[in-house]
Amino acid sequence: MMFDRSALRLEPLSRRRNRVRLPEAAIDPQQLVGPLTDSALEQGIRELAAAIRAARKRNAPRLLTYGAHLIKNGLGPVLIGLIEDGWISGLATNGAGIIHDWELAFQGETSEDVRSNVATGRFGLWEETGRYLNLALIAGAHRDLGYGEAVGDLIERDGIELPSQRQLREEIRELAGTHPQRAAAACDLLEVLRRFEVPAGRLEVEHRFRRYSVQAAARRLRVPCTGHPMFGHDIIYTHPINRGAAVGRAAERDFLQFAGQIAELEHGVYLSVGSAVMSPMIFEKSFSMANNLARQNEKSIEHHRIFVVDLAPQSGAWMGEQEPPPDDPMYYLRFLKTFRRMGGSMQYLSGDNRIVLPRLYQLLREDAS
Repeated sequence: MMFDRSALRLEPLSRRRNRVRLPEAAIDPQQLVGPLTDSALEQGIRELAAAIRAARKRNAPRLLTYGAHLIKNGLGPVLIGLIEDGWISGLATNGAGIIHDWELAFQGETSEDVRSNVATGRFGLWEETGRYLNLALIAGAHRDLGYGEAVGDLIERDGIELPSQRQLREEIRELAGTHPQRAAAACDLLEVLRRFEVPAGRLEVEHRFRRYSVQAAARRLRVPCTGHPMFGHDIIYTHPINRGAAVGRAAERDFLQFAGQIAELEHGVYLSVGSAVMSPMIFEKSFSMANNLARQNEKSIEHHRIFVVDLAPQSGAWMGEQEPPPDDPMYYLRFLKTFRRMGGSMQYLSGDNRIVLPRLYQLLREDAS
């Protein structure tokens, strides 16, 4: 039996109690951060800063991929500072990272109580998050925008421009024979506008806390900020307006844009912060594709540096020449296992992202002053 999402009772987002609130949660990137008492971590961050400086001098990529907790930890302003100052040339996150960033921009709060809300059948069933993000993705896919671009555009422009049903029908007739993918995207949008009685024109969505949004800043500065969702993982899939085809189109575009950046990674830096699954998974596929093309052109991608930041204690299991055996639990630590196999050099920094990123930004600022 297929689940009928139209039977769900959705509630206004304003009724939800949240555990993260702005501006209290936001970390000020201008606040001075002195040397850390953890000398090993301090040295690792200094090496990361030096690698980013070197890559920027070569105009090589400096990519930062992160999990949702980075946003919930209030580090949005630090990421914005890194891209505004040109230290980071591309960002990537998962579906939850995009949702938390949007909710903070929209209402200044995010992060519900999962345990209690699941028990009462309320978790994730919030009208505005589901409606506005899904509409942004469906309309964005029609405009050939990626997942991150579509949501960043929604925040930066405080709304979505929606064509009329008549315009879409004409577009479908014109494109069906020559550009079937574009016609299909128009069909998705037309069906949603018709079924949910969404009027044509501008849909106003005010974002009072837009200055804290990483996606809006990336859109404004034209820095790639790609979204890499997994279907069913995020709360927007509970909303009846959700359309998997539109999600797939937007996410596919972002994956290929991400892979395009990885293809240029020679002498560049890849920084993975707190993403135990998404970051290593999209990296290894993209890196394999990049190597495929490079080898066809008698080139190679060998002189890149990978830095991984997470909370797991330092371990030598993945630092030597030999991999730990499969009967060692460390063998299954994906964010070490995958990146250790990706050529170049990998360095693991065991630390809280609320400590590592502000210190990194401070070191880079000192270099620029």
